[in-house]
Amino acid sequence: MSTLTDAPVSEPANDGPLTVSITRRVAPEDELLMQAWVHAGTSMAERFDGFLGAGWVRSGTEDWHMLYRFGSRAHLDAWERSPERIRWLRSAADLVEHRRTEYRTGIEGWFDEPTSRSVQDVGQAGPAAPPRWKQASVIWVAFFPTSLALTYLLMPFSEHWPVVVRVLVTTLVGTPWMTYAFLPFVTKVFARWLRA
Repeated sequence: MSTLTDAPVSEPANDGPLTVSITRRVAPEDELLMQAWVHAGTSMAERFDGFLGAGWVRSGTEDWHMLYRFGSRAHLDAWERSPERIRWLRSAADLVEHRRTEYRTGIEGWFDEPTSRSVQDVGQAGPAAPPRWKQASVIWVAFFPTSLALTYLLMPFSEHWPVVVRVLVTTLVGTPWMTYAFLPFVTKVFARWLRA
């Protein structure tokens, strides 16, 4: 197999909970070894402060999508830089091929499509998702000021535009702003309330 690293693809500068999604390729005949390896890694990770849970999903016969979650960037760094984890990763150098690492923050997991694939839980379950009414409230808290600000900012330019074009431009500008900047910030501000 090729080199085994979990080098970050894009790490967010966030101090709230972080979910790490890693895709690894494993030969179908090594499934039992892979399950033991994942279980060993989860057993170690759950002993670190801030560990919120882990799991894995298989797609096809070779790709394994592993997830683990920590309560903050500092907790995640402590795990990712630990000698235990480094040794654990080295122990699978001939077993797995690292394909991709992704760091997720905020509420993006709420928008993931449900799938019919089976999920194997390999550790403590993470905290339950907040009730939908709380999710909707936090989204509205970000959406309303964004919509209002864009309406006023674009008014001098878009006064005579057809309504469809105004809405198109507003959503083209507002969606990336909400997704990458404002919604993660608002989610962090309301984190305690969302988890209560």
